Amino acid sequence: MIKKLLLIALVCCSTFAFAQKDGDANISLGVRGYSYTELPQLFNQAKDHQFISTTFNSYLIKFNEGLFSYRLSGNYINKSLQFDNNCAGCDLTTGKVKDYAFKAGFEKNFSYTGIQPYFAFDLGYRGTEFNGRGFQEQKTPSAVNYRKRGVTVTPVLGIKISPIKELSIFAESNMEFFYAFGKERATADGTDQADSHKFKKGEFLINPVAVGIQFHFR
Repeated sequence: MIKKLLLIALVCCSTFAFAQKDGDANISLGVRGYSYTELPQLFNQAKDHQFISTTFNSYLIKFNEGLFSYRLSGNYINKSLQFDNNCAGCDLTTGKVKDYAFKAGFEKNFSYTGIQPYFAFDLGYRGTEFNGRGFQEQKTPSAVNYRKRGVTVTPVLGIKISPIKELSIFAESNMEFFYAFGKERATADGTDQADSHKFKKGEFLINPVAVGIQFHFR
C-alpha cells in the first residue's frame, strides 16, 4: 500500500513539474482579476494616499524566451472617491478619480517547475485625474480639479502556479516610484475666480497584492 501511495505521489509531482514550461510558450496573455492598490496622492489628502480594490482593470502580454520574458501591461481605474482634505474630519472632497498606466519591462522566472517564483521590473507612464467638489468649513463649495502625469519605476515580486501547461495562476506585489508634473485648481461656486498652482512631486506607492491568470501560446 505504501509503495502504491509513493508511486502515485511521484507521478503527481512529475506531472505538476512538467505542467508549466514557459520555454515552450512564445506568448502569454494575462489579466489581473483582483488588485488591492494604492492611489497617488490627491491634493493634500489627510491620509496621504488611499487604498482601493479593483477587478479586471489590468492586462498584460509577455514574449517569452525560456526563463526570461519581455512584458507589456496597461491598466485603467475609474471610481467614485471621497476623502478628507488638509486634515482629518475637515474639507470633505468628493468626485471621480481616473488613473491609467502603460508599462514595459522584463520578467525573470527562477525555475521551470509547476510553482515558479519570479522577479520583474517595469518602466512606464502614468496619469491621475480627479474631478469633483470640495466642501470647506465656513466657505463656499467649490469645483475642484487635480491632474498629474509622469513616469513610474516598478520592481515586482511574484509567484505562478500552473495546474496545466497552457494556464498559470499568479499573485504579485510591487512598490512603485511615481514622479509627476501636475496642476490643481479650485473654482468657488458662483464666481469666476479660480485658485490654481502647478507642482512637481515624487512618491512611493505600495501595491500589496494582485491576483490573476495567464494563458500561454506556442
